[in-house]
Amino acid sequence: MSTYLISTMTIHDPETYRKYTAATPPTVERHGGRFLTRGDEVITLEGEPFKERMVIMEFPDRAHVDAWLSDPEYVAVAKFRYASSTGRVIIQDGRANTANLEAKV
Repeated sequence: MSTYLISTMTIHDPETYRKYTAATPPTVERHGGRFLTRGDEVITLEGEPFKERMVIMEFPDRAHVDAWLSDPEYVAVAKFRYASSTGRVIIQDGRANTANLEAKV
């Protein structure tokens, strides 16, 4: 079952942030992940306009996410993200049964 990692951020130093985005793809791939979106346009249909940058990634499972986040190469480049942006990173596991999802309220 896939695990999805969603990042939203406000970038205050694009030059430094580009150092992060340039180095991240090989680390994601090495841990079985892939980008589903990477800063693409977000359209707000309801609520306050979404103005941040959003990235959605898919990994085989939560263990792969944990391995990626603790990879020494990723840890070394993450400092550029911390220095150049503020935001949120969340994960959510997918479900095996997508035809008849029970609402989790």
